[in-house]
Amino acid sequence: MRNSAYLDLIRMRFLMMLAYRVNYYSGILIYTLNIGVYYFTWQAIYGSQQMLAGFTVEQMTTYIAVSWMARAFYFNNLDQEISREIRDGSVAIQFIRPYNYILVKMMQGFGEGIFRLLLFMGPGMILACILFPVQLPTDPKLWLVFAWMLFMSFLINSQINIITGLSAFFIENNQGMMRLKRVIVDLFSGVIVPISFFPGWLITLNEWLPFQAITYLPSSVFTGRVPDEELLGVLAVQLIWFAVLSVPIMLLWRAARQRLFVQGG
Repeated sequence: MRNSAYLDLIRMRFLMMLAYRVNYYSGILIYTLNIGVYYFTWQAIYGSQQMLAGFTVEQMTTYIAVSWMARAFYFNNLDQEISREIRDGSVAIQFIRPYNYILVKMMQGFGEGIFRLLLFMGPGMILACILFPVQLPTDPKLWLVFAWMLFMSFLINSQINIITGLSAFFIENNQGMMRLKRVIVDLFSGVIVPISFFPGWLITLNEWLPFQAITYLPSSVFTGRVPDEELLGVLAVQLIWFAVLSVPIMLLWRAARQRLFVQGG
């Protein structure tokens, strides 16, 4: 399959999402309400204190806004799509088509991500900046680093979704696993509570898991909590997890193909 055909998949998914753009307009309001609830909750937690767990009040406000709006970009339902195609048998058709099924799913997810970036994350962030005291960085370098890290967040989150979706080949019903995955990702990525507020042992455990690379690290860079000399290390964490997660995807896909061939003859 030509590379241009994969690019067409991004465009087609983007155009398909336009048909449901009203849902995303309402989503902007829902995410803004989430930011508002967390903003006032953290204001009450801070009280008269100016810093908790390494976050100033201003950094926490910005962290909340950028974390939720970043989630709007990297979030997708690839796990549900893959699981549904496995259950209804349509995935079998993918084996005879001249393309890589996993790469197709990534391109489709990226097309949805671009839609969310332009019509969800962008407008939502503007609205959040108007309603709440969000402090955007003035250093262009931070914006460039954050943009790259946001792209890596999408890749890592999509990889986790693909792994979860492919589990449907081996588990009769993986709905519970998908719900559990979503809770774990939101909690341990730092969307609900920044990881620096976790107990020490849980912070250490989380350093050996990929979830901090999805939200906590990019948002920490955006809020200026990561010194310049540590930026390369943070970028390396995301690249390492992208490489590590590629391994179980390849193994699962290979095992899934063999399982399908055995059952299908």
